[in-house]
Amino acid sequence: MELCLRHLSVAFGGHPVLRDISCVPAAGRITAIMGPNGCGKTTLLRCIAGLLSPDAGAVTLDGAPVGDLTARALAQQVAFVRQHAQTDFEFTAFETVLMGRNPWQRRLQNESQADWDIVERCMRQTGTWHLRLAKPMQMSGGELQRVMIARALAQETPLLLLDEPVSNLDIAHQIDIMRLLRGAAGKTTLIVIHDLNLALQYCDDLLLLHDGALLYHGPIAEGLTPERIATVYGVDAHVDRGHILFDYDGLS
Repeated sequence: MELCLRHLSVAFGGHPVLRDISCVPAAGRITAIMGPNGCGKTTLLRCIAGLLSPDAGAVTLDGAPVGDLTARALAQQVAFVRQHAQTDFEFTAFETVLMGRNPWQRRLQNESQADWDIVERCMRQTGTWHLRLAKPMQMSGGELQRVMIARALAQETPLLLLDEPVSNLDIAHQIDIMRLLRGAAGKTTLIVIHDLNLALQYCDDLLLLHDGALLYHGPIAEGLTPERIATVYGVDAHVDRGHILFDYDGLS
């Protein structure tokens, strides 16, 4: 599946958030979407997911504009994990993940054993199987976030969008989730992430935003240079044997 962004622009209240974004993220690879707070990362994901219509430009999947797809057709192509995990109903974790199978079921069709098996596999992969009977109020924010990631994986879409999926997780679960995404063969994955070293270790490509514009798109190892880090984040850094080190003494 080919995802294509053509001259994408979005403004809120007359204030430009995204400006003329054009790129074709590589299929079957993990692309990190990075940049400082407020640079348009979440807005970009929402446009790709069909949740927000751009003011100009288009998002297409295999040549079809996202806005022209039915909700069911779009849900069979794109899974989206939001920045803040939430659910409005008191479903168990298992029932929540099972909702990821809805796009593949006919009207009034019950879930099959195959659906249940997919849910169990995804929950075990995300370390949430032991939470299968828990309801939202019985889970921590990080646990609920992993349940939402399991639901997105159970949706079995070729395109996976994740908005800061590891921000609420401890370091062990951050690594587990990034390894899991890394092993999701064939999926095109776009992930908003702030940890430069985590992104450098587990992502293939980088889409770097600065002031709402696309500053760089390409291999992440070539994109996270000290010069670009200084331009985008305003901090001094250097790369040492594949690790980004920061000059904390220079921070105000």
